[in-house]
Amino acid sequence: MAKKLEGKNILLNGIIEVMRDTKAQNIISLDLKNIESAICKHFIICTGTSNTHVNSIESNIRKTISKKLTEKPFNVEGNNIGEWVLIDYYDIIVHIFQESTRNFYDIEGFWGDAEFTNYTD
Repeated sequence: MAKKLEGKNILLNGIIEVMRDTKAQNIISLDLKNIESAICKHFIICTGTSNTHVNSIESNIRKTISKKLTEKPFNVEGNNIGEWVLIDYYDIIVHIFQESTRNFYDIEGFWGDAEFTNYTD
């Protein structure tokens, strides 16, 4: 069963809810707060089924988070291709992959010391 969204991190939970609403697959978060070399506090990673789906997830995250939480990303990269989109919210970096690209880069393996939370039903 997927982890219930609770706690103090409203932005993290909001992003995960948008991912669920847009049918993202294999949603996980990596808690990087205790890793000295980490560039942020959290990664949120999910998989989209096509370029269109990846771009739809990205677009819906940005629109919903901007509207509901008035948060705008510092930077967005990769949304012109749709294989891997990165959304930088300073302390939270969102990675939206197609499955083959996610497997190739294996971010979960690279950050193996992080605490993982799975949000997929």
